Amino acid sequence: MVELGLRQNWKQFTLLVAINAFVGGMVGLERTILPEIAGAEFGIAAKTAILSFIVVFGVAKAISNYYTGALADKVGRKTLLTSGWVIALPVPLLLIYAPDWSWVIFANILLGVHQGLCWSSTVVMKIDLVGEKERGLAMGLNESAGYLAVGAVAFLTGWMAAEYGPRPYPFYLGIGFALIGLFSSWFLVKDTEHHVALETARSDTPPLTNVFWETTWKNKNLGSITQAGVANNLNDGMVWGVLPILLAAKGFGLEEIGKIAALYPIVWGLGQLLTGKLADHLNKKMMLAAGMLLQGAALLLMIYALSFTQFAALSATLGVGTAIVYPTFLAAIADYSPPQQRAESIGVFRLWRDLGYAIGALLAGVVADTLGIACAVAMIGGLTIISAIIIWIRMDGRCV
Repeated sequence: MVELGLRQNWKQFTLLVAINAFVGGMVGLERTILPEIAGAEFGIAAKTAILSFIVVFGVAKAISNYYTGALADKVGRKTLLTSGWVIALPVPLLLIYAPDWSWVIFANILLGVHQGLCWSSTVVMKIDLVGEKERGLAMGLNESAGYLAVGAVAFLTGWMAAEYGPRPYPFYLGIGFALIGLFSSWFLVKDTEHHVALETARSDTPPLTNVFWETTWKNKNLGSITQAGVANNLNDGMVWGVLPILLAAKGFGLEEIGKIAALYPIVWGLGQLLTGKLADHLNKKMMLAAGMLLQGAALLLMIYALSFTQFAALSATLGVGTAIVYPTFLAAIADYSPPQQRAESIGVFRLWRDLGYAIGALLAGVVADTLGIACAVAMIGGLTIISAIIIWIRMDGRCV
């Protein structure tokens, strides 16, 4: 018999959490060392060119997010999840053997498609399983597993690169992640269409007239959440690409850069174990505004930081702010969307949110090349604070 709830579906839920950790691990492979490879092995100096791998990753992930949501009810969540892992298989091999930067760009297109298919599928399937009352907790556990893996693998690859060189050893991890993720998804995961049907029968949320435009901006709640998602990944794309360069310019070594870069997603990941549950009980508007404001403040203060301790503290603060908003984004989108349109609405949100990677990396690269790295950081920090203000002014204050 089909039932909704975390306790009732804990086996499948736990399996999906584990699979999402491997999804996060695939991104963590690049988090510390790819900007170093760009300069040291391929002689790329321009910040815009170095950040091109994040731009193509963000665009590919954003588009695949949208189609994962649009196709979820037609072809099944499990099919999309398994397909994403098939696409991930060549990524570590391309990074290991890349003779020029174009191979890295192609690998990141595949990585972006993989992330969109796999991460979006696990998000939607967990929301399907748990029902209305535990969405925040479900998203906290999901995002925590993914971003803890990002941080842990970023730290591990930074250490491996410092000890043995940036290639090939750090990328061997990715081969194992892809194989485990593929076989787990293929043989062990069960689809969740029956859970969606059960919740749809019980729901009284009116259908959205146009899911794309209402989620993008027209609906004041869905639109406010979506713009904040864009701003969040604007700053994440900047941190991914520019922070290692900023730290290197201030005299930090690769191992120290790895520790600082890893601290942000680790705090982000661990924090979601608490903030996801809080999103089920506290006002989501307040949580989103506070989290975005904290992120913006941390980024602006990075301009003035000098020591390892200062950067570590700010990286952790940025992680706290992101932990507050990340599971809350998805839980709130699910709250304001009817069950039968939820996957599509989440897909639209994740389309725009992950375009933020590309926009942030491109903006940060152009500004860093023309005005300097400090100006790039200041610009992204300011945009994040503006996003917090939009949430405060436009979003409905009711707690859902």
